[in-house]
Amino acid sequence: MVQITQRLAPPLATLPPRFHGGLLRLAQAALPLLLRLRLRPWLPAGISAITVHNALTLAHLYHQFQRGEGRFMVAFRHGEVDDPLCVAHLFSRTLPRVARSAGIPLTPPFHVHGLYDRGMTLWGGRWLGWFLSHLGAIAIHRGKRRDLEGIRTARLYGRSGQFPLAIAPEGATNGHSGRVSPLEPGAAQLGFWCAEDLAKGGTPQPVWILPLGIQYRYPHPPWRRIDRLLARLEQDCGLVPTLPIAPGFPDGENWPDRLWPRLLALGDHLLGQVETFYGRCYPQIFTPLVPDRHLPLATQLEKRLHHWQDGALRVAEQHFDLKSEGTIIDRCRRLEEAGWQQIYRSDLPPLDQLNPVDRGLGDWLAQESALHLHHMRLVESFVAVTADYIPQDPSPERFAEMALLLLDGVERLKGRKMPARPRLGWREAVLTLGDPINVSDRLPDYLSHRTAAKAAIAQLTTDLQQSLEALLPGSSPAGYKD
Repeated sequence: MVQITQRLAPPLATLPPRFHGGLLRLAQAALPLLLRLRLRPWLPAGISAITVHNALTLAHLYHQFQRGEGRFMVAFRHGEVDDPLCVAHLFSRTLPRVARSAGIPLTPPFHVHGLYDRGMTLWGGRWLGWFLSHLGAIAIHRGKRRDLEGIRTARLYGRSGQFPLAIAPEGATNGHSGRVSPLEPGAAQLGFWCAEDLAKGGTPQPVWILPLGIQYRYPHPPWRRIDRLLARLEQDCGLVPTLPIAPGFPDGENWPDRLWPRLLALGDHLLGQVETFYGRCYPQIFTPLVPDRHLPLATQLEKRLHHWQDGALRVAEQHFDLKSEGTIIDRCRRLEEAGWQQIYRSDLPPLDQLNPVDRGLGDWLAQESALHLHHMRLVESFVAVTADYIPQDPSPERFAEMALLLLDGVERLKGRKMPARPRLGWREAVLTLGDPINVSDRLPDYLSHRTAAKAAIAQLTTDLQQSLEALLPGSSPAGYKD
C-alpha cells in the first residue's frame, strides 16, 4: 500500500555554501572507508578499486586554475549515487598523486564546488544539507523555473569560487553505466556565464568544460545474486518464482540466455499490472496499448512502457493543471515543482500561526499533492529502461542495472518511500577524463544576439553529450589505479 504521510511544511530554506576546511579534511580521510563499505559493513559490497584514465589533463587544468590562468568545471556522468564519491576520490587522491609524478606544482586543498539538487535534503535529512553546504556545495532548486538564489550563487562561484565547479549535466541518475541520458543545458549556460563575466570584468581567462565518464564493473560477475533478485521480484509481482540455478552451473556464457527471458517475462507482467491499474482507475486518461505481436517482445514492452509513462504523467498533470509538453524529464521537473509549491508553502503565515482548520486543510492539500507526485516518481523509476540496452551488451553490469531499476519501481508500488537497493557485490569504478571543451572560443557567437545565444548553448550541450558518450564504450589502456 502506498503510504502518504506528507504534511504542510514551510518553504524550503536556502542553503548557501559555507566551506569549512576542517570538515573537508575529515570527509576526505573517511572517503576510502565510505567507498568500500558504503555504510553497510555487513554486505560484500562497495567499490574495491578506482582506475582513472587521462588524469594528467585534470592536473594541468587545476594548475592553470590555481595560477589564475583559466577556469573550468567538471561535467561528470551521473548513473549512480556513488558518482559524487568517485569525483571526490579523483580530486582528493588521484589528482595530487598524478601531479607529483608529473612535477606539476599544486597547492592543497584539492576540491570542487559541487552542484546538487535541493530536493536531496528532503530524503537525505537536514544533516545532509548542513554537510554539503559546509563542503562548499551549491544547492540548485531543480524544478523551479527561476531559482534566482541558486543561479546567482552558481554563477558567482563559477567565475570566482575557490575551487572548480562539478556538475552532473544529466540532472539525475539514470541507473545505467553504459548510456548517457539527454543532457540539460545548465552546464553549457554556466560555462558561457563564466566566460562572459570574466570578459566583462577585465580578466579574460579561458573557460573549459572537462567531460568525465564514470563506469562501474563487477570484477566477479554476480550472476547468482542477480538470479536471486529476479526470483524476489517475481514473487513480489505474483509470478511463480524461478528456482535458483544449481550451484554447479558454470559462471559462463549461458547465464544471459537463462536470465534474459525471465527479465522480459517479469517486465511484461509488471507492466501489465500497472496498465490494468491505470486503465481501471483513470479510464478517461489512459487506455492500455494493444501489443503488436509482429514485433519482438522487448520492442513491444518499450512501446507499451512509453505509452504508460505518458498516461501516468497526464494523470498527475491533470491534477496540477499542467500541459503535457516537452520530454518525459521536462514533464517530471514541472510536476515536481508544482507539487512542492503546494507542500512547501511560501504564501502562508508561519505554520504555528495558522488556526487548526487552515492547518488541516493545508495538510490535506499537501497529502493530495504528494500522492499525485507518486505517479511521477514511478515514471522516473523506469525513465531509462530501453529494449536494446541488454541485447547490445549482455554483461552482468547491464543485467544488474536493469534488475535494480525494476526493483526501484516494485518497491515504490509496495509503498516504500525510500527503495532499499541490495548490493550485488564488489565493484570497480573506471573514471575517464575527456578532452576539455573550450567555452571561451564560442563566446562571440553566444554574445552576438539572443537567437545565437540559444544556438550556442544547444551546440555546446550537444558537443558535451557526444564527448560523454565517447567515454563510455572503453577506456585508454593507460590508467592510474588506486
